[in-house]
Amino acid sequence: MVTPGLVVGLLLPLILWADKSAGIGFRFASYISNNVVLQKEPAGAVIWGFGTPGATVTVTLCQGQETIMKKVTSVKAHSNTWMVVLDPMKPGGPFEVMAQQTLEKINFTMRVHDVLFGDVWLCSGQSNMQMTVLQILNATRELSNTAAYQSVRIFSVSPIQAEQELEDLVAVDLQWSKPTEENLGHGNFTYMSAVCWLFGRHLYDTLQYPIGLISSSWGGTPIEAWSSRRSLKACGVPKQGSVPSDTVTGPAKHSVLWNAMIHPLCSMTLKGVVWYQGESNINYNMDLYNCTFPALIEDWRQTFHHGSQGQTEQYFPFGFVQLSSYLSKIRSDGFPQIRWHQTADFGYVPNLKMPNTFMAVAMDLCDRESPFGSIHPRDKQTVAYRLHLGARAVAYGEKNLTFQGPLPEKIERLAHKGLLNVTYYQEIQVQKRDNKIFEISCCSDHQCKWLPASMNTFSTQTLTLTINSCHGTVVALRYAWTTWPCEYKQCPLYHPSSALPAPPFIAFITD
Repeated sequence: MVTPGLVVGLLLPLILWADKSAGIGFRFASYISNNVVLQKEPAGAVIWGFGTPGATVTVTLCQGQETIMKKVTSVKAHSNTWMVVLDPMKPGGPFEVMAQQTLEKINFTMRVHDVLFGDVWLCSGQSNMQMTVLQILNATRELSNTAAYQSVRIFSVSPIQAEQELEDLVAVDLQWSKPTEENLGHGNFTYMSAVCWLFGRHLYDTLQYPIGLISSSWGGTPIEAWSSRRSLKACGVPKQGSVPSDTVTGPAKHSVLWNAMIHPLCSMTLKGVVWYQGESNINYNMDLYNCTFPALIEDWRQTFHHGSQGQTEQYFPFGFVQLSSYLSKIRSDGFPQIRWHQTADFGYVPNLKMPNTFMAVAMDLCDRESPFGSIHPRDKQTVAYRLHLGARAVAYGEKNLTFQGPLPEKIERLAHKGLLNVTYYQEIQVQKRDNKIFEISCCSDHQCKWLPASMNTFSTQTLTLTINSCHGTVVALRYAWTTWPCEYKQCPLYHPSSALPAPPFIAFITD
């Protein structure tokens, strides 16, 4: 038996959609509602919606009885849409936004209350982004910790697919809301994203002004579903081929989630994006990920910049989580390859192909006991903490802040001593000796194989490795090049004060 409430719930998105497509309703875009956070200065927030073609629309920003500003526009005939860009506002609130449509002396008015100005971040990806606060470590304590964060507002997009780019969202799982135990712990993988929430909470602690968080994610999805057809074409991604079923459990058809869950947001003024995805590309177009991921970033940036009338920065900050670990029965290079490709094969970000990006290394946050499978580690607090360090450095320009682990600067072969000298940009802390995590590519007779290089001696920035197991020529060195490099927070190398792990790398050695 179907309850009447459920029927209404199912019909409502259809009614709204019919209303939108016919263009008969005067309304705001689906993500402009009570409790919304709009982007603060130096950008101007975009307010838009649907109306009657030819009508005049006046948008007024008020605080109490005071009118802060008025903007006037008209409804476009071909799209039934109207749009204004507000003057840049300092962070704070609450405000009220009023929109009035006038056509032949007939007025319609609508209002949105409790509007704040702050920074708006979009969070997207697959299931590790989709995991809710209910699913993470210390969930009970985290769910009760919301009272101090009522200016961190949350919004969650419904999982929807579309064949063409949509102008507005078809459905919303969670309209703009203040955080509560109920909406942060709604269920498993059903809004609100834990990584997104915890990231925003850290930002609020640092910035002390409102933060708006939009979650738009779907588990088991490859990057192709989140990419526009333009960016896939630019990378030479083959037309729909057969998709392996083991890692791809969600929609895999090209662009369907970009069309329905990202493109409808592109008129919004954003501060930046946070991304957690890649597991579903381990066996699917893996070799193209070093193109498809940078291309996605570039394409999202162009689309949001253009869609927001130039208000969203052209190279807005884009943060992402490098893949964690996974207990797999099959030995595969998939995870280390994707980790490497996530950096466009540089091993670090920002870089020439990925400007204004930041990364949280997560390979040491493994979780053997996760009830959701080891591919879903529950320590999302450390992920969010590392992400927010990157945001503070890259997005907010905080100086002298360590936001990434030690990276090698120079590799020297001391052949007569049977040693390899690795010098790092930053100080290193050797937490434990590991005789397998470093590997050398040893070549002889036109054949190469990877051999372990044991850790020998170390100083504040230098590490020596023993390479006398190679009776040929050492041509490359790699670190943590495996699906499960170390146990929880037990990788060998960290930055001493920040506890950030050295990221995986592969480097060729020249004389």
